[in-house]
Amino acid sequence: MKKDISEDDGSLLLKLARKSILQEFNKKKDKLISIIPDASMKIIGEHRGVFVSLHKKGNLKGCIGIIEPVKPLFEGVIENAKHAAFHDTRFAPLSFEEFEDTKVEISVLTIPERIEYKDDRGLISKIRPGIDGVIIKKKSHSATFLPQVWKQLKEPENFLTQLCMKAGLPYSEWKTGSLIVSTYQVQVFEEKN
Repeated sequence: MKKDISEDDGSLLLKLARKSILQEFNKKKDKLISIIPDASMKIIGEHRGVFVSLHKKGNLKGCIGIIEPVKPLFEGVIENAKHAAFHDTRFAPLSFEEFEDTKVEISVLTIPERIEYKDDRGLISKIRPGIDGVIIKKKSHSATFLPQVWKQLKEPENFLTQLCMKAGLPYSEWKTGSLIVSTYQVQVFEEKN
């Protein structure tokens, strides 16, 4: 199991995310890796799944990430911050004027674990509302909701219905027992006011 990220390293990741977005506005390509202390590199250089979410006045403005631990955490933060700001197709690209009022949130993922279940009741019994992020897959369809989504979708039935719709599947597909379902947890860091 990977180590938890310290608050100091979490603050460093938030700074990297903000600086990477600012660089895009300024069209600079400085190497952000130079601001990472050697002591922090041991932890934030580990390969981890990570999502970067942007919130403007409490509303989601962008959220992009990688589920699997395919690259160093700091690289995932830098890349996904830019993607969340400028390439999340659900939202208009972030403007420089909006940037000051936008808060960054980083979710560092544990490695997803597949759930074995037989039916809808079995699935619901294995998912922990407010704790688990959930991934569903069926053929070429897949989607995930971070654990933070439980704040809006508190009932497991509604959560799974909306997740199926996000994946482009029939809303009741989760009741069939035919999905590949995995869960993960996150450690969250967010900018304060």
